[in-house]
Amino acid sequence: MSFYRVTYHDVRKFATLHNFGCTFKCPFCSYKLKSGANGQPGHAYPRPERFLTTEELKNALRKVSPKQVYFMGGEPTTAQNIAELLRYAKRELGANTRLGHTNGSCLALECLDGANVGFKAWSENLHTAITGQKKSLIYDNFSRACDAGLNMAANMIYIPDLVEHKEFEGTMRFLSNISPDIAFHIMGYIPVPGQPYRRPTDEEMSEVTALCRSFLRNVGVSHLTTEQALDLSVRDDRFRVRTIAG
Repeated sequence: MSFYRVTYHDVRKFATLHNFGCTFKCPFCSYKLKSGANGQPGHAYPRPERFLTTEELKNALRKVSPKQVYFMGGEPTTAQNIAELLRYAKRELGANTRLGHTNGSCLALECLDGANVGFKAWSENLHTAITGQKKSLIYDNFSRACDAGLNMAANMIYIPDLVEHKEFEGTMRFLSNISPDIAFHIMGYIPVPGQPYRRPTDEEMSEVTALCRSFLRNVGVSHLTTEQALDLSVRDDRFRVRTIAG
């Protein structure tokens, strides 16, 4: 797939390239909140009417000269031109480059400064059931990226009766063995249409937060309602961006 939109934050000076498509098949993907998509891989959002050419993307970035360039999805590494765009952002514009969120299935990218990896589960069977991929690919990639000096962060969704304390504890032990200073974010599950899982309670979120903070020093948490998730700009000025291409 490829990038279909570029946004820019005038105050924080970052540009974001938005990609369509994913290599995972997670049934609870939050992108389905807006689309009501049927859960097929790569179709959590309606397909864009058109994709931007590499030259259009470069021109959009050139006009604003961003300090940071983020690549988002779906899964941004499915874009065939991401390597060229990373080189352009880093070498031509001198920008810091980051995968704003990624499933971690492809992190060995030249000119990449960092990434925020969304872990799904610790148990092998559960990870495979959720994503369709082996967990070793994601965890090994994250470890190698840290060893290579990339600025890495992680996140995970707390889903009652599916991804609970056992899954978080395993992932916390893994991350803390790399570094207790890795930034980690816990997201409370936001119910996706057609899925049987419920939103966690405040007490459940407090318990899993305490667990994670017993392993890592830098743990954040969000527990949004569906309405809040559909308009993040109300709560967080980082989402108050304008479209500059697409």
